[in-house]
Amino acid sequence: MSEQNKAAAKRLFDAWNTRDFEVFDELLAADYIDHSPQNPYADIHGPEGVKRFAQMYVDAISDQRFLVNEQIAEGDFVTTRWTGTGTNDGELMGMPATGKSAVVQGITMQRFQDGKAVEGWTCWDTLGMMQQLGLVQQAHSAAS
Repeated sequence: MSEQNKAAAKRLFDAWNTRDFEVFDELLAADYIDHSPQNPYADIHGPEGVKRFAQMYVDAISDQRFLVNEQIAEGDFVTTRWTGTGTNDGELMGMPATGKSAVVQGITMQRFQDGKAVEGWTCWDTLGMMQQLGLVQQAHSAAS
């Protein structure tokens, strides 16, 4: 079952890359819960909340792509380490497009039941992305 769950988790990233968000209906439970604090649609359970989140980022970073770096599965859980890339060419949560590119790293853990993800947690370098896009000032050494 672990290998099947890993394949389903990877397929979710592939669907995001190809903008085939209907795959979310197939692979996310109707009551899927996204525990990620960066998702403004996390209170919308099921595939619809994830679709809105994905669309928000695609609208802001139209060339956005995910690379699945590695996956670890144990029991009902799959952890995926990923790299995201793209250029900010649209508004992002009220912030205007910057035209700058970013590369971010993240980890997503999902729990599967009967072949569908039922809940997920994602932790990624949000601050690093905002700094690369020029939306947040870069940190400076305390010694300087």
